[in-house]
Amino acid sequence: MTSTTTGHAAAPIPTWALDLFIDGKPEPGRDAPVTVFDPATELELAAVPQADVEQVDRAVLAARRAFDSGAWTALGARGRARLMHRLADELERRSEELAAAITYECGTPIAQSRVGQVKMPLDILRSYADLAAVDRTEPLGVDLGPMPSDSLVNHQPVGVVAVIPAYNYPLVLALRTMGGALAAGCTVVIAPSPRAPLATLMLAESIAAADFPPGVVNIVLGGPSVGRRLTSHPEIDKIGFTGSRQVGEQIMQQAAPSLKGVTLELGGKTPTVVLPGVELAPLVRRMHLKYLMNAGQACAAPSRLLVHRDQHDEFVELSAAAYTKIRTGDPWHPKTIVGPLIGPEHRRRVEELVDAAVRDGAVVAAGGGRPEIEKGWFMNPVLLDHVAPKAPIAQEEIFGPVGVLLTYEDVDDAVALANDVPYGLAADVFSATTAEGIGIAKRLRAGTVYVNGGGAFRLDAPFGGFKASGIGREYGEWGVREFLEPQHIQWSLC
Repeated sequence: MTSTTTGHAAAPIPTWALDLFIDGKPEPGRDAPVTVFDPATELELAAVPQADVEQVDRAVLAARRAFDSGAWTALGARGRARLMHRLADELERRSEELAAAITYECGTPIAQSRVGQVKMPLDILRSYADLAAVDRTEPLGVDLGPMPSDSLVNHQPVGVVAVIPAYNYPLVLALRTMGGALAAGCTVVIAPSPRAPLATLMLAESIAAADFPPGVVNIVLGGPSVGRRLTSHPEIDKIGFTGSRQVGEQIMQQAAPSLKGVTLELGGKTPTVVLPGVELAPLVRRMHLKYLMNAGQACAAPSRLLVHRDQHDEFVELSAAAYTKIRTGDPWHPKTIVGPLIGPEHRRRVEELVDAAVRDGAVVAAGGGRPEIEKGWFMNPVLLDHVAPKAPIAQEEIFGPVGVLLTYEDVDDAVALANDVPYGLAADVFSATTAEGIGIAKRLRAGTVYVNGGGAFRLDAPFGGFKASGIGREYGEWGVREFLEPQHIQWSLC
């Protein structure tokens, strides 16, 4: 069983920005509108006209002009940093409105929206603004060979970047890629997900208020045809995409003929490895809450729970108790943990995966079903036990409030199970000692490993995955260098 929250007062619906943003000016899209729904009520929020191909081309060419003319790079590193901080200031002034927008269009509980969906992307943007001012010139020194010379390594921005974020954390994913690209001196075209474009379209007003040069940041909206045009456009130099593995594969194919660079974050199937001897009682609720944030719609959600067979029964008992205190429902209620899924088709997919697992022998250990809420695309969180390690629900990214419990025989078996998925974005390890946890972390094929809970998300650390979780890294210095080309400059001393 899980608890249900209903009937809390919602914030006023924001005034939606429905225009595209091309070359510093808003303009309505000329293609068929996409309808955006509130996943908690199923009510229509807005019908947003999408960009046609000509508008996509103009957005790309505006970004190209802004780059080639030096409108952005000529500001210098400190000038770019000042404008990026100014943009963060403008967005911060609208932080409550942005949080409300994301809760309306994504269904993220409002407490989570304020922190993870708004404060975090503003911190990301400010972090990149500071990194924009860094001088990365690297003197190599004198070479006294047959022809004495001196050298330095300069770093040139890669050019025009297409930024294509997923729907689940729209501002985080847009600003983390855009921020790295702008800090490097690139210009960008952002194409938000049609499932949740409204908060991203609101960026345009703040970009204009911050006095960005025209064409530095452009925003277009559209479905697969807009994505294909961007990823294959001859004037796009690099693509930053967050989304599914399947779409990531298509983007690589579309980018290949022109040899565009790609930064891809393609999700994960994150394990939580609970090592023998760990005291479970203080930790079990925390483990479940981590993968249930945003209704499980998070790329690094640690939803595969690996527990030693001797602690299985205790873990199940504690989990069942913890699930009774996890509230599902109204995203405007301050006690809600699990809000709705993004749409009816996505909820259907998640439920079908759960049903198929149960038919194949999995057992519902806690939660399950739908809450008694008349409207909205809700499902209760569910913990599945007795799941085969190779079952689809233990291998595929579910993107829903679903935990999978697996047991292991010994530590080597735990490491093998943790690594035995196509993905390698992140992992959690709980251990009796920090040293033991770090030792296990080094054996895991994951881009980020949190030992005993880790800590606050670090914006100065690289984030990205091994294997099918993607290519490249974001955040910190790594996130800037994704959009820089090293250039060796050498001169004779003769």
